[in-house]
Amino acid sequence: MRYIDFKKKFMDFPLLFSARAGISGEEEQVFKNQLSRWVKSGLILKLRRGIYILNKDDRKVHPSRCFLANQLYFPSYVSNEYALAFYGLIPERVVDITSVTTKKTSVFKNEFGTFIYQHIKRDCFNGFSEAKDENNYTFLIARPEKAIVDFFYFNLQNFKKYDHSIFEESYRFQNFSDLSKKKIIDFAVRFKNNKLLDVARTFCELIKKG
Repeated sequence: MRYIDFKKKFMDFPLLFSARAGISGEEEQVFKNQLSRWVKSGLILKLRRGIYILNKDDRKVHPSRCFLANQLYFPSYVSNEYALAFYGLIPERVVDITSVTTKKTSVFKNEFGTFIYQHIKRDCFNGFSEAKDENNYTFLIARPEKAIVDFFYFNLQNFKKYDHSIFEESYRFQNFSDLSKKKIIDFAVRFKNNKLLDVARTFCELIKKG
């Protein structure tokens, strides 16, 4: 298949998955060779093994990085620092997309940036909901309370029981008065980690509303 024909066929697709054998109508090895040539020439961008996207000028759809984060490593949901910034719970602009997954910890770097995935046990893979990006594509992101608990869990060595100052001075948490204390505690309990629960309770003391 010529690239111009391939482009016309898939320019409305947000992503291309080479594992879906024969998407070009060619034999598998022929298609792999085509992909390799198109990647080298910049016509197609490789996001990670098996996942590709048309170059910026040839694609009609420009997927958000949150959508890409879900697709690059499944199952996963956006959480930790990126989700905290997304909800305005910290003032910093977070560049890397941070997610949690039940698979092993991994990092992918491509044209769209750095995508970081941290492993979480299955019992704690919850507390996320669907959101829509500017293309109306769905992605999964932690609810505000779960993003906070996930962040505490993966940075637990930096926290101490009864230390209130670290939340506002070191991490500069903000806009947290409307968070649900009950949800924070419930999410923390599922980790079965006493220190995490202590940190979550300490943070909840700062929240004015339950």
